[in-house]
Amino acid sequence: MTEQSGSEQQGGFPRRDAEGRIRTLGDLLGVCLAGLVIGALALVLFDWGFASIGAGDFGHTNGWLAVILPAWLFWDDFRAWEFGAARVVTAVVAAAVGVIVGLLVAGLAAGLPPLLSGTLAAVGFTVVYATVWFPGVRWLTRRTG
Repeated sequence: MTEQSGSEQQGGFPRRDAEGRIRTLGDLLGVCLAGLVIGALALVLFDWGFASIGAGDFGHTNGWLAVILPAWLFWDDFRAWEFGAARVVTAVVAAAVGVIVGLLVAGLAAGLPPLLSGTLAAVGFTVVYATVWFPGVRWLTRRTG
C-alpha cells in the first residue's frame, strides 16, 4: 500500500482534503446538482407509480424532497469542519438565505404543479446554500482562528 499525502485523501468525487472537507466549490455544486437530479427523478418515479395505481394525481408530490441528497452532503461537509462557531454560524446563515431564495422561487413558480415548483425551489436553495457555505465557512474560520 502507498501512503497518501497529508493534504488530500484517497481519490474520488468530490475531492476532499485530509480532514474530509470538500476541496472546491465546483465539486460541491457538481455533486449537489447530481443529487438533485437523482432526487427529482426518484420523485417523478414514485409520483408516477402512485398516480398509476390511483393514489393521487401526477405532479402533486412535494418537489422540495429533491433536496434530501444535497442536504446529506451539506451535513457531511459540516461535520468535517472542526467544532466551533464558524461552522454553525455559516450553516445557519447559508440555510436562512437558501430557504428564502427557495421560497421566492417556489412563489414565482406557484402556477406550476407542486412537483415542478418544489424541485425548482430545491435547486434555488441548493445553489445558494453551497455558494454561501463554501466560501463562508473558510472565511469565517480564518477570521476566528
